[in-house]
Amino acid sequence: MKKFILFFLFLPGFAGFAQIAPHKYYVQFTDKNQNPYSLDHPEDFLTQRSIQRRVNQGIGYDDKDLPVTPSYIEAVRNIGAEILNPTKWLNGTTIYLADTNLLGAIRNLPFVASVTHFTGQPVKSIEPVDKFRNESIGSSAAPIASRLKSTNSYNYGESYTQIHQVSGDAMHNAGYAGQGIVIAQLDAGFYHVNQHPAFDSLYAHNQILGNKDFLHNGMPFFDDPNDVHGMWVLSIMGGNLPGHLIGAAPKASFWMLRTEEIYHEYQCEEYNWVSGAEFADSVGADVITSSLGYTVFDSLFPSHTCADMNGHTTVASKGANTAFSRGIVVVVSAGNEGDNPSWHCVSTPGDADDAMAIAAVDGNGIRASFSSLGVDTNGRVKPNLAAMGSGTVIADAQGTFTYGSGTSFSAPIIAGMCACLLQATPNAASPMIKSALQLSGNQYANPDSLLGYGIPNTYMAMIHMGIPEATGNSALNVFPNPFGQGFTVQFNSLAKESVRITLFDELGNDILQKELSAKAGENKVIFSSLNNIPSGVYFIRISGNTVYGTSRLLKLSK
Repeated sequence: MKKFILFFLFLPGFAGFAQIAPHKYYVQFTDKNQNPYSLDHPEDFLTQRSIQRRVNQGIGYDDKDLPVTPSYIEAVRNIGAEILNPTKWLNGTTIYLADTNLLGAIRNLPFVASVTHFTGQPVKSIEPVDKFRNESIGSSAAPIASRLKSTNSYNYGESYTQIHQVSGDAMHNAGYAGQGIVIAQLDAGFYHVNQHPAFDSLYAHNQILGNKDFLHNGMPFFDDPNDVHGMWVLSIMGGNLPGHLIGAAPKASFWMLRTEEIYHEYQCEEYNWVSGAEFADSVGADVITSSLGYTVFDSLFPSHTCADMNGHTTVASKGANTAFSRGIVVVVSAGNEGDNPSWHCVSTPGDADDAMAIAAVDGNGIRASFSSLGVDTNGRVKPNLAAMGSGTVIADAQGTFTYGSGTSFSAPIIAGMCACLLQATPNAASPMIKSALQLSGNQYANPDSLLGYGIPNTYMAMIHMGIPEATGNSALNVFPNPFGQGFTVQFNSLAKESVRITLFDELGNDILQKELSAKAGENKVIFSSLNNIPSGVYFIRISGNTVYGTSRLLKLSK
C-alpha cells in the first residue's frame, strides 16, 4: 500500500522526480556506552514540558530515553556518511552514503551491529505515483440535514456532522476545545498552512509551535502544491472557517512534523516516523496523530505482510508503543485497504498494541468500504475506534474548503477529541484516555474487526474518567436524585427550540428518549414509570441549540 490514506489522481508534477532515494541506510549501534548524557539529568535532552508530562503520569526514564552516543554518530560521519535522523529509541541512525565503497568501514566500527540498505533496486520501473491515491477529494457525502448547524460555541457549518458524531460539540460547549494541549502531527507536506485562512487563528494565538522536516530533501515545507496531505489533516483538528469548517480541537497547539516522502514508499520512512515521534516526546507533545500507514514497499526491500501486523514487530509499531509508554496518546489511521484483496488489514503503525487505529464511517455512522480490517492476534481489537472519514470537511488548496474520504480524515477527529478530553481531565495517563474513549464507543459491548469499539461519545468518556457531573448549561437540574419510579428534568432555554433528552447507561446504551419543543425560559419534563429499569448509575443528556448538558443519576433498587 502506498501510504497516505486517499483516492487522488496522479499529478503530472510527480514525473520529474527521481524514482529512488539512492544509498540510504540504517546503522544499528550495539549500545549507548561512552554517553555524556545521564538519566539523572533528563533536562539535558527533554524539555521541561516533556518532563512534567512524565511527572504527572508517574513515568520514569530508561536507556531508550538517552540520546544516541554522540561519538558513535561522529565516527560514522567522519567516514563520509551524511547523518539523516538518529533514533534513540531504536539506538541507530539513518544515513545517506554516496560512495558505497565506504560501507565496509562503517560495518567494521566496533559499536556498529548492522547496516541495512533501504532502497536497493526498484521492483518495476514506473513513474512516481501519489501515495494517497486511495483517498478521494472534492465530493460531498455530508448529510444535507446536518449542515449549517451552530452551537453555543461555534458555527460548524458543513463540519457539524463530523464533530457532533463524536459529541465534540458537547465538549466545546462545556469549554473543552483543546486549550493547553499539544498535538504533534507526523505527516507529509503542509502546503500553504502559513497562508490559508483556515489556520490564521492558530497563528494569531500562537498555537502553531513549530515545524520540523525529517526528509532532508530540500523540498519546501509550505510551498509544494503537490504536497498537501498534512494541510488537509491539520484542518480537521485546528481549522477555523466559521460557517464551513471548525476543527475537533480548535484551541489546541500543534507541531507539524514532516516524516513522509510522497513520491515513493521505502522503509526509511518508518525510521523517519520513529524519529518524529521521539521529537514529539522531547518537546512535550500530549498527542501524536499520524494519517500514515506502511504495508508494501517500492523496492526489493522485504515488504510487510498482514502477519506482521501483530502490534510490536515493525519499526513503526515499536515507535508508537514507545511513545505511548512515555505518556503520549497515539492516534493513527487504520488504512484504506478494506476492499483490496491483496492487502485488506490495518497498516502499521495502526497495528501497534498501544496505538488507536481509527476506521472510517460516513455521516450516518455506516462503515466506509475502503476502511481497513482488523487482524486477529491474541484477542486484540483492531481497529480501535471509528470516526467520520467519508465526506469529511477539510480545507482545500485554494483557501476555502472541500470534502475528503479516507481514514486519513477520521484519525484527526479522534486526535482532536483526545486533546479535548485531556484538557477536561488534567494529568490523565495515556492508557486512561484510550480506555475511556473505547468504553464510550457505540460497539463497546460487541467490538468487531470492522469498526472496533465503534464511534466514541467523547462527552461520556469524560464522565467515565471521573467527572461526576459535567454540565454545559448551569441551569440544568434533575430531581429527585437518586430516583425510584421517576424524575423531573428542569432546564432553561434561551429561545424556543427543539430539544432531545436521552437517558443512557454506563455503556452508552440509550434507555429512553424524549423529543420536545422547549419554550424560551424555564422548562420541566417528567420521566415516570421507570420501575423496570435496573438499579445503578445512569446519565441524562439534554441537547438543543442553546442548552446542552449531562448529569449523573443513581437509580435505587426496586
